Amino acid sequence: MSAQALLAGLSADPGLAAYLLVAVTSFLASVVGGIAGYGTGLLLPPVLIPIIGAEAVVPVIGLSALLTNGSRLVAFRAHLDMRRAVLISLCSLPTTALGAWGYTLLSGPAATLVIGAALVLLVPVRRWLAGRRGHLGDAGLAAASTGYGLLVGGTSGSGIVLLAMLLSSGLTGMAVIATDAAISLPVGIVKSAVFAWQGALPWPAVVMALLIGVSAVPGAFLARRMAASLSLEGHARILDAVVMLGGAFLIWQGLRG
Repeated sequence: MSAQALLAGLSADPGLAAYLLVAVTSFLASVVGGIAGYGTGLLLPPVLIPIIGAEAVVPVIGLSALLTNGSRLVAFRAHLDMRRAVLISLCSLPTTALGAWGYTLLSGPAATLVIGAALVLLVPVRRWLAGRRGHLGDAGLAAASTGYGLLVGGTSGSGIVLLAMLLSSGLTGMAVIATDAAISLPVGIVKSAVFAWQGALPWPAVVMALLIGVSAVPGAFLARRMAASLSLEGHARILDAVVMLGGAFLIWQGLRG
């Protein structure tokens, strides 16, 4: 994927309505993510791809996640499990860089297929891992983190795997949300650095990422207020259905391309 190809998809002004749609979707996805532990990287691709092109989706969401996860970490910081956050971060960062570099080699239709397939496949993976809650020790967590890094580097929405890993290690509730955000920050920095190095973050992409990130900030604090009264599992089930439908749509778009 070249910088010229990215600019081709980002150069045209999408218009005020498109920017408003992205901002509103980002806010709502941040609320869902703050309650269910994931969602921003899963709900945004179907909205972003028609606006900026498939090649730009993962770099844009990866950069915007620095603001999204930063605000979520501040909102839920009292529940952070620092030991697990450090372990997973250290094990996932090298493969995150590798996955991000591999993504820059994909064409538009291929990128769409990868994103769509990841969305569909990650739902049953999350369910399978969640069923092993409390049985994933440090060694297993370290091994899973290397695979997670490869996945998060090259796809959008793979945070559901991280969520499932944390649940499987014994964390629950707000501790999952806070620790997920803490891990996603260094992962996002490495991912964005690779994309910038490969020319996958031109200025129009940076502007769109900032719009997403800023729009998501208030959603994290609203989610903290709602988390105590809403069912995490209920929202996770609803989001799983949305993810499956969105992933199937993207696969269809990729096959057409």
